[in-house]
Amino acid sequence: MRKILVVEDNKSERELITLYLQNNNYQVIGADNAADGMELAAQQKPDVIITDITMEGINGFEFCRLLKVYPDTEQIPIIACTARDRELDRMWGQKQGIDIYITKPYSERDLVDAIESIFN
Repeated sequence: MRKILVVEDNKSERELITLYLQNNNYQVIGADNAADGMELAAQQKPDVIITDITMEGINGFEFCRLLKVYPDTEQIPIIACTARDRELDRMWGQKQGIDIYITKPYSERDLVDAIESIFN
């Protein structure tokens, strides 16, 4: 079973993503901020990380940049699920290490397809 780390400061959004993933037989680890997400990523070695961009403290862009600096986490694919839909945000996200950028609102199928595209 593939393990996915979800880093999302909005509890209801984190729970919805978790439900989507569990419905599709993924093991889910959750964090409500980037600092906890960094720790969990290093400890748990998830197959994929899903993160929001707009978070208190360390934002999603900084979080992704930090993940790509550390040998323990640099190879983990990152999917951003965010309301930030400007092209500039997408381009900046790619430079920070985001592999797939999904804008809200998105469906369960959109999220699962994005995850599966990483493994195919």
